[in-house]
Amino acid sequence: MKKLLVGALVSFGLAGWASADGDAAAGQSKAAACVACHGQGGNSTVPSFPKLAGQNERYLVKQMQDIQCGFLSADEQKASKCSGRSVAQMAGQLDNFNDQDLADIAAYFAAQPASGGQAKAELVAKGAEIYAAGIRSKGVAACAGCHSPTGKGNAPAGFPRLSGQHADYVAAQLKAFRAAADGDHNGRSNDGDTQMMRANAYPLSDNEIEAVASYISGLY
Repeated sequence: MKKLLVGALVSFGLAGWASADGDAAAGQSKAAACVACHGQGGNSTVPSFPKLAGQNERYLVKQMQDIQCGFLSADEQKASKCSGRSVAQMAGQLDNFNDQDLADIAAYFAAQPASGGQAKAELVAKGAEIYAAGIRSKGVAACAGCHSPTGKGNAPAGFPRLSGQHADYVAAQLKAFRAAADGDHNGRSNDGDTQMMRANAYPLSDNEIEAVASYISGLY
């Protein structure tokens, strides 16, 4: 891992990323091992593993770079000026990939058709309200503002596609951002200097997270 050139990584959805152009055909073979957890074509059937199919390339590259960074020491992260993301299940999976490899893998998954999900009927109204309008009394912004009303995200800005994602995975990430906002070093904090996800997840209750995560799963 120490031999990897992590490079200067960027804030979530705000600046540029590695400039390599991805080759989806090349990425298919490089992503072969990903199938075990993320499913054929990136359509995971296990709720704890995210669907990667149809995800935008810029977001995927950044997350893979951040995961690489997460396995570096604190001093190495500081020297590389990267935002580490700790994902234990990814240990060793990206060790030998350079920026071109990551771009190819991202291009492959971005080109795959994404499967849908299913929202819980009893949570749709509450989830839809949070997604479309946020929670003004808590200062929570609408998810749709960055991730689009249809959940397709904003590829140029690097904001991820959420549509059809597993509710369990979405809920886990919101709770991880919330934990980081509360000072937990084991939480997720790779949302850049703006801390947009930490700021919006922090006020959410478990019930609100469950509702919006469920709605997102059925949004496709």
